Amino acid sequence: MKKIISFTIFIATICVHGFAQITFEKHSYIPKEGDSLLYRLMRPLNNDESQKYALVLFLHGAGERGNDNSLQLTNGVNNFASNLNRKLFPCYVVVPQCEKGYRWVETDWKLPSHTMPDTPSVYLNYTIKLIDSLIKNLNIDPKRIYITGISMGGFGTWDAISRWPKKFAAAVPVCGGADTSKAGIIKDIPIWAFHGEKDQVVLTSRSRNMIQALKKAGGNPKYTEYPELGHNIWGKVYTNQDLLIWLFSQTLANQKK
Repeated sequence: MKKIISFTIFIATICVHGFAQITFEKHSYIPKEGDSLLYRLMRPLNNDESQKYALVLFLHGAGERGNDNSLQLTNGVNNFASNLNRKLFPCYVVVPQCEKGYRWVETDWKLPSHTMPDTPSVYLNYTIKLIDSLIKNLNIDPKRIYITGISMGGFGTWDAISRWPKKFAAAVPVCGGADTSKAGIIKDIPIWAFHGEKDQVVLTSRSRNMIQALKKAGGNPKYTEYPELGHNIWGKVYTNQDLLIWLFSQTLANQKK
């Protein structure tokens, strides 16, 4: 019976990943001569060019780095592409791929804390330039730009909103970590962070400490910690419909000036 269940899950995973490969178009962005950023793009279902749609930026984890423009669709992001969610939350979803040897944030994930580097990483900087280009060329609502990421991408999510706090209407960092000294900069951004209590890859205290710092700075972040789970929590996070309802209700217009 266990073998049958495992095989069924394996087949289901292959089907979902294959579906994502079709739904997300392959693209390459050229930030400057000689460099490129591979990314996948999902367009809104029944895209109406006369309307403006939200954009979700999804930052993958360390295991999905590469240059195949495919691995970054492995974990978490596929739920945005389900038939139900595409109908309920029509939006653009962009999934850039960070090359091996690089990180969204150049820091050690196992440390109990870190200081935000003076400059953004190469691939995070390229990604922000990509977002600006997409906003300029597609029917995207600049007041509804959302960012989320898992593990390495969770670090990238915290880093991005700390560097460009006026760009994002909401953020969902998953099992990531941040520079707590930046809490005052991002306290007014709607944030819902997630972590597994038994995480042995990124310390749970990384999320706890940032949430505490945000509250101390006057923010009102949301935080969910799964006591029974470790690092790989994204399957549970992105199938949470309450999260999606919350996320797509956020807009820059609702934030404090």
